[in-house]
Amino acid sequence: MYVERQRIKNVFKHFLVCIPSVFPALVSAAELLMVREDDCPWCTVWEEEIGPIYPKTPEGKFAPLSQVNLGQSIDDTRILDSVIYTPTFILIEKGTEIARLEGYPGEDFFWTILKEMLIENTDYEDITK
Repeated sequence: MYVERQRIKNVFKHFLVCIPSVFPALVSAAELLMVREDDCPWCTVWEEEIGPIYPKTPEGKFAPLSQVNLGQSIDDTRILDSVIYTPTFILIEKGTEIARLEGYPGEDFFWTILKEMLIENTDYEDITK
């Protein structure tokens, strides 16, 4: 009986791990994808000004950041159109691009634009209002 229960638990665990890859539409979490280049000065400025605090903010918790190099973005099926400028910030939900910000407009404008992107395209609610 114990062995059978353990086997059922293991099967269930493996099933849960497979859900995001088999049924990506069920995964509704937003993600902010930063397309960057190693020699991009604005990418460096963003990483210095925003990078350390981004994961601690409501926006960062709602749409965690991941990064990809410009060359790798060509093969990323979540991105709808080619990325020309770096940094480009692509808001992804359910495995598909839903909005983007090309370039880094500075710390103040970045937060404003990101909030607008999140509010207009996801179920994000601005808690500062």
